[in-house]
Amino acid sequence: MNSAYKAFKSRAPIEWSPKLYVTLVRGIPGTRRLHRRTLDALRLRKCNRTVVHPNTSSIRGMINQVKRLIVVETEEMHNARKELDAAGRALRPPIVVSHNPPPSPVAVDASQ
Repeated sequence: MNSAYKAFKSRAPIEWSPKLYVTLVRGIPGTRRLHRRTLDALRLRKCNRTVVHPNTSSIRGMINQVKRLIVVETEEMHNARKELDAAGRALRPPIVVSHNPPPSPVAVDASQ
């Protein structure tokens, strides 16, 4: 079952990108010890965390070993995704809290 995302991910031009953004998207429990050690070497310890690595053959080999647990992006792909995320967030106006004491009641003249 091939999705369009997997097809796009497999054709991502990571060979000529100087930096690779690696994100852990699946959980570590239940994985093989070799895969856990590879993720530790890539400094990926929690889900949805992204680390930046130089594009070397040793890093690409580690990425290939744990490719079912991670997502790899180039710098351009990462920046485009971050811009879309930032544009999608709605800005709320700040909540202004006034800590001034309430105005004192006006004294009513008791002589009347």
